[in-house]
Amino acid sequence: MFRSGVAVDLGTVNTLVHVRGKGVVLDEPSAIALHKQAGGPTLVGWRADDLMGTEPADIDVVHPLRDGVISDLDAATAMLRGFLHQAHFRSSLRRPRAVICVPSGASFIERRALAAAAVYRRPRLAVRLLEEPVAAAVGGGADPLGTEGVLVVDIGGGTTEVALVVGTHVVRLRTLRIGGNAMDEAILQAVKAELGLQIGPRAAEHLKKTLGLTGGTEESAPVVGIDTARGSVREERVSGPVVASALEHLVAAVVDAVEELIWEIPPDLAAGVVRRKVQMSGGGALLQGLAGRIRTATGVTTVIVEEPLRSVVRGAATILERHFDLLPPAQ
Repeated sequence: MFRSGVAVDLGTVNTLVHVRGKGVVLDEPSAIALHKQAGGPTLVGWRADDLMGTEPADIDVVHPLRDGVISDLDAATAMLRGFLHQAHFRSSLRRPRAVICVPSGASFIERRALAAAAVYRRPRLAVRLLEEPVAAAVGGGADPLGTEGVLVVDIGGGTTEVALVVGTHVVRLRTLRIGGNAMDEAILQAVKAELGLQIGPRAAEHLKKTLGLTGGTEESAPVVGIDTARGSVREERVSGPVVASALEHLVAAVVDAVEELIWEIPPDLAAGVVRRKVQMSGGGALLQGLAGRIRTATGVTTVIVEEPLRSVVRGAATILERHFDLLPPAQ
């Protein structure tokens, strides 16, 4: 008999929802619009994010996760309820199930609140909470029942988690408040300092994706911004070295964290890590040249998992479908 279920990747930048039998049905910004007076939610996802900077006087647009942690618990739980409502997953005769990915740094109170948000108006829903590095490892092909170590580098919008995962357990962990957002900001500041051009976050993200650490296939990429001296619109070509230099201190911190964690790998797990390779997931995994830097620094082959932006929700869906009972009930 069919049992309905949902898997949720509650990310700093985007939230993804997988519904059993349908696949990923929602991939939207982790944003919610709230009434300032009443405090109640009005919009979530794209509709809330699109109001940012232009919202009415009585509306606040909130991004409730910052740097991989929940910065506004009430907003986060309201947003989760909104996304689950939008997903339209139906209850079944058998008790429905939910797997919700949580940041490794989430507190006990935050975990309880997220679990409570999931069962809001769904008292029969069985909820399991899953550590994001475990979800990333499973989404990259690791066996939740396995005994081999898997080294995961998950670079999201707000944080980077470097983790040694065995089965459904995190054995070693390094968490950095470095992610795609910090990289975009570094590029934005570098372009302003080097070229006197004020660009927006989307232009900075374009430069990051196009040039990365290696310059990509072109030596430079065009952007349009505001000339900081004249206050006029100007188009400029930004060179690869400008972008690489802007990212260097952030990339070095990520590489250092991977090296440090490798030093802590128990000897019995080392062979599995080498065999399975360093697995990169999250949007930051797509930064050109980063996998090569990690491979050079560690001597371990480093690969980008398939569809790295969806590796966490894919892993959560795998747990939902096949290994739900491996996780303890949410408290």
